[in-house]
Amino acid sequence: MPSGRAVRLVRTKAELAQARAALPGRVAVVPTMGALHDGHRALIKRAKEIADSVIVTVFVNPLQFRPGEDLDQYPRTLDADVAMCEAEGVDLVFAPSEREIYPDGREDVTKVHPREHGEVLEGASRPGFFTGVLTVVAKLFNLTRPDVACFGAKDFQQQAMVRRMVGDLDFPVAIETVPTVREPDGLALSSRNAYLSAAERRTALAVPRAIRAAQAAAVALAEEGVSEHVDRAERVRGAALAVLEAEPGVEVDYVDVRSDLLSIPFAEADAARILIAVKVGNTRLIDNAPVVIQKGWTPDV
Repeated sequence: MPSGRAVRLVRTKAELAQARAALPGRVAVVPTMGALHDGHRALIKRAKEIADSVIVTVFVNPLQFRPGEDLDQYPRTLDADVAMCEAEGVDLVFAPSEREIYPDGREDVTKVHPREHGEVLEGASRPGFFTGVLTVVAKLFNLTRPDVACFGAKDFQQQAMVRRMVGDLDFPVAIETVPTVREPDGLALSSRNAYLSAAERRTALAVPRAIRAAQAAAVALAEEGVSEHVDRAERVRGAALAVLEAEPGVEVDYVDVRSDLLSIPFAEADAARILIAVKVGNTRLIDNAPVVIQKGWTPDV
């Protein structure tokens, strides 16, 4: 239901500074690239639970797109985005132009580099991606000056990288990770789902099936009492990979099982995540979920 309160839309850093100064109490920011959906709605709802004022940023960041990716095609729906923000009681929407964020050009801006842990998984598949992400997030944090920032678990590596940056560079911002929101059939919500045809949408369901297969394999390993960490990881990974490779129309980019993004699979705690990236048609999709080697564990994606 509508909040009954009009959201304020600002487009410049000067307007943002003035509006931000008037926000009361603890401030949360939800950084987005727009084309908002129910996954973003969940981020906003969580932000409202933990803060007094909420800012949503809407900016399709060109610095994180490689040549040939979908920068020009990425959906831009600002009017609908603002309407959702208003319905959810957001206080402020910051939707700057590229020139406003990168006045001297995107290539000449000082950049935040993620080091070696930004060169695996998404970083390996999309060189420079995390440099673009961390640079724009750092700028948005400085501009919005939040107490807390909300990110979705679907982009698991991204939120892990942001956490690392916040710690390394001493940003006074708490990072709140919100669980992935899924369609009833299990497909993770994403702005890029709009690219999928009806047939491709059905094909994409191999991704949540692969996650469920990985989780089932983890449960089975716990029952078997398998103790070798690397063997566990490979068997869980193999279960997911088998599902994806059996589905015509799915091009696998990576399937990996990691206890974090800096170490070998499966730490002593026996908790890890299955991380998947695939291409269906021309659409790249990512997803992840927990896998735990522990008797009595019930998977929850």
